[in-house]
Amino acid sequence: MNLALRDIRHNLGRFLLTCLGLGLLLGVALAMVGIYRGVVEDALSLPRALGADLWVVEEGTRGPFAESSRIPGDVREAVARLPGVREAGAVTFQTAEVARPGGGVLRLQLVAYEPDRPGGPPVLTAGRGIARGRFEMVADRRAGLPVGATLEMGGQRFRVVGLTEGAVSSGGDPLAWITLRDGQELQFRLAPPAARRQLAAGGGTAGTDTVNAVIARVSPNQRVEAVAEEVRRWKHLSALTAAEQEAVLTQSVVARARVQLGMFTVVLLIASAVVVALIVYTLTLDKLREIATLKLIGARDRTIVGLVVQQAMALGIVGLAGGASLLFSVKDFFPRRVALGPEEVTGFALLVAAICLVASLLGVRLALRVEPAQALGG
Repeated sequence: MNLALRDIRHNLGRFLLTCLGLGLLLGVALAMVGIYRGVVEDALSLPRALGADLWVVEEGTRGPFAESSRIPGDVREAVARLPGVREAGAVTFQTAEVARPGGGVLRLQLVAYEPDRPGGPPVLTAGRGIARGRFEMVADRRAGLPVGATLEMGGQRFRVVGLTEGAVSSGGDPLAWITLRDGQELQFRLAPPAARRQLAAGGGTAGTDTVNAVIARVSPNQRVEAVAEEVRRWKHLSALTAAEQEAVLTQSVVARARVQLGMFTVVLLIASAVVVALIVYTLTLDKLREIATLKLIGARDRTIVGLVVQQAMALGIVGLAGGASLLFSVKDFFPRRVALGPEEVTGFALLVAAICLVASLLGVRLALRVEPAQALGG
């Protein structure tokens, strides 16, 4: 006879309500774990989507995502001629807020690239790639734009010709690809009044053949670090490998967000442990006479301990199952990506089991201190 199971059946309504409250708390904690992982995946989404082995940027900078980087567009040709480089392409990055068709404001991370060179969108899920030279766009599905939609940017109308999926910036904004020429005009060309003022001041007209970075793909039989070292010997240029670029993103660009989410997750787990401990302690208080009766008829201490620990574990298992089910049913509606795989869920489940085990010690201590004579009291 399982005493814990019989006690749960006797107070099933109370047990389920307790599991509901605990499940909501554990669901929030699990969501924080998923958001933490999602922040990292979002940060790495853009560089991985471009598939670059090498990033060539302005000297003294750590790439276009951590700080400003501007280099001449003709650097691409110099990089493409390096031994071991298969292909190279120039890219620019900028954030744009545009009017959404049907109302509202849409925030996009624009990636401008040269068609038929590295820097384009990953596998398309609908439509086609950019074929014309001007004013076409490929957007991520999270932007909510159908194929054929038009957006106005910089006084020009861009038409969405294709869609991709799972490509966002480190801030969670959906990505959109346009041609390099369109991107350079949006980012670097001065407005007519500003251009006239610069010309009147003797500054001349500024060219737009400027890019934020040149990305390259290196042959498999060539060490990327060797090519990067060759670039670093040039004047006014720096180079980062794909691994170095990812390290910059995770350790610098989103580092504060990761720390904040991690601390909030720890606080939620501590709160969960305290709640479980109080619940188990309260359930044990309600059964003091029953526990005393068990001791009076000769029940061993391990039977009493098993009753308390099994109830604590049941609370954690049922609460986690309910919280996880609720989270997986609504996680796609979160504004930020919630990345939860088998590893994250399994690790969290083991952590919850450890929390329930430790939290039950308070109830176990109380149960073991009960005297058999209490069963005969009034």
